[in-house]
Amino acid sequence: MSQEQADLLPLPDEVDPQRRLLISAVLAGGFALAVQPVTAATIHTDSDGLVAGWHKAGPDLLLYAARPAQGSQWPVVLVVQEIFGVHEHIQDVCRRLAKQGYLAVAPELFLRQGDARGYPDTATLIANVVSKVPDAQVLADLDACLEYARVLGGDSTRAAITGFCWGGRITWLYAAHNPRIKAGAAWYGRLQGQETALTPRHPVAVAPQLKVPVLGLYGGKDSGIPLDSVATMKTALQQGSSGSEFVVYPDAGHAFNADYRPSYHAPSAEDGWRRMLQWFRRHGV
Repeated sequence: MSQEQADLLPLPDEVDPQRRLLISAVLAGGFALAVQPVTAATIHTDSDGLVAGWHKAGPDLLLYAARPAQGSQWPVVLVVQEIFGVHEHIQDVCRRLAKQGYLAVAPELFLRQGDARGYPDTATLIANVVSKVPDAQVLADLDACLEYARVLGGDSTRAAITGFCWGGRITWLYAAHNPRIKAGAAWYGRLQGQETALTPRHPVAVAPQLKVPVLGLYGGKDSGIPLDSVATMKTALQQGSSGSEFVVYPDAGHAFNADYRPSYHAPSAEDGWRRMLQWFRRHGV
């Protein structure tokens, strides 16, 4: 039995029963709030030619991974979720990346705080789960995922990160945290915010010290991330030497890549995806 096959087996009996219930819920399906209403534009990427599925990298680390069925030593892309967890859309993003020759790894980053599924509205989800997740925990989990990617046959010396909304902010922070990754692509991630014990720094604060080149993909009609916030981030980046860049799509709002939601803006999403792949390859991933 391979290590990969072993990691897909049930967790040992000593795993906390509450944690076991959370893991079972994650494996059972998606988050209804995130995927309703499903739009006609929803993209489904099949698993033909891929190995895709869930892995238990430890009691507190559950991840979805997709990779080509043939070969090994694939470049690695860490995929960071929205607030809704690793539901079908994020899994599909992993499969899309795998079709491009990557090992894509998406960890369930809220597992210690609770299950994102079943909440009636985003405000309750944020209050009960998302707001309780420390940045330090997230960054450590991503470090562990990058290490685990080697178990799955990935080449962690050629690694990038991408994330959406909540995960877009984390993309900037992880690029500052781990200068060994080659590139990042942040989709409409918040750039500024209140400093707290759990979220002590935001992207604007880390921008001057950033070494990893990050491509920021943002919507000109995003009411939650105004253009003056993007301008502030650009100014902060100019104080450093990361070579990061922004693309702002004037006709797109927030979550323009979320093809399962009415916010989806196909021209911007398709162009952003193309630019992201070019960005990764340009920087050796």
